[in-house]
Amino acid sequence: MNDMKTMGIVFSNIYDKTVSELTSHRTVASLPFASRYRQIDFVLSNMSNSRIYNVGLITKHNYRSLLDHLGSCFEWDLNRKNEGLVFIPPFSTGNTGIYKGKLEALYSAIDYIDNDNYDYVVVSDSTIICNIDFRKAIKKHKQSGADVTVIANHDEKDFGREHPLVLHMTEGDKEIRSISIDCQSGQNSFVGMGMFIFSRELLVKVIKESHQDGLVHLERDFLQRGFNLGKIKVEVYEFDGIVLRNEDINSYYNNNMELLKPEIRRGIFKNNRPIYTKVRDEFPTYYAEGSKLDNCLVADGCQIYGKVSNSLLFRDVYVSENSEIEGSIIMQSTKIGKNVKLSYVILDKNVTINDGVVLNGTKDHPIIIKKGETV
Repeated sequence: MNDMKTMGIVFSNIYDKTVSELTSHRTVASLPFASRYRQIDFVLSNMSNSRIYNVGLITKHNYRSLLDHLGSCFEWDLNRKNEGLVFIPPFSTGNTGIYKGKLEALYSAIDYIDNDNYDYVVVSDSTIICNIDFRKAIKKHKQSGADVTVIANHDEKDFGREHPLVLHMTEGDKEIRSISIDCQSGQNSFVGMGMFIFSRELLVKVIKESHQDGLVHLERDFLQRGFNLGKIKVEVYEFDGIVLRNEDINSYYNNNMELLKPEIRRGIFKNNRPIYTKVRDEFPTYYAEGSKLDNCLVADGCQIYGKVSNSLLFRDVYVSENSEIEGSIIMQSTKIGKNVKLSYVILDKNVTINDGVVLNGTKDHPIIIKKGETV
């Protein structure tokens, strides 16, 4: 199979509303994650590592930080002369409203997708954190003769939880029995990972027909409806690695905390399949005499004089003397004053916490301080 025959499409804005407290100034794709990364880094790294070098990024609004982060796309090897990463903004179709669903968003990219040089398209969300080789899934899709392949996983920790897409399987997971939307998963089901493989010609046809019929949701209006009517053949590619779904604030918080576990980090960050991000020249983190850290992920450029436990600190965070931080996510360039106590909080970029402030959230309801605020 010629890897250059596959293009990628990534959604950057689709789930902004689910983490609205953190996306008022950015897309969900550019949401910081894992101390030094953005969510977009994972899907772009997966595509680059899978030799998918022609990637369209569908974006709608608040994408200034995304542009700044990606820059020339050199770090992801997507700054190519004839291919690379292409931003697909809303004005390309004149549609200025909010995308109601993925099919509507894909229609804004129809001219980009309608390219005879490619046979397959990998369509992906930017909220799924994993390390996947798309080439294996594309190979299975080609061999199966399916109209669409859904990349999904089967993990006991997901059982009983509601998910946007659940595929119920026959005995022995041999084939799909039914497809459910916003449904709980169970023993004989797979959970969709927001990743799909299409033949390019079929995807173009689906997008055009859906637009004519006023259909906007990829999973509900095309996948579930087409399967139930017997109009499309759907295949499942089972991914058996670590999957973190940042579907809302609670899952975003919990998944950051999951990365404090070595086995989770090993499942995401692999030496043979690196996760790339924007390179910044920062000085090493300074740990002052008397400071104390326990089970933390700390990026470069920080200065720590206090005590930090079970937390993630992004670049250029300053923690003053006699301050204590527990179970928290502290984003870039945040300054924490003296005698501060923080438990279960999410501090966005450029936040200032004055001396003596006490903030106590919970694991289920972390306190969020928005970008640039002073407390």
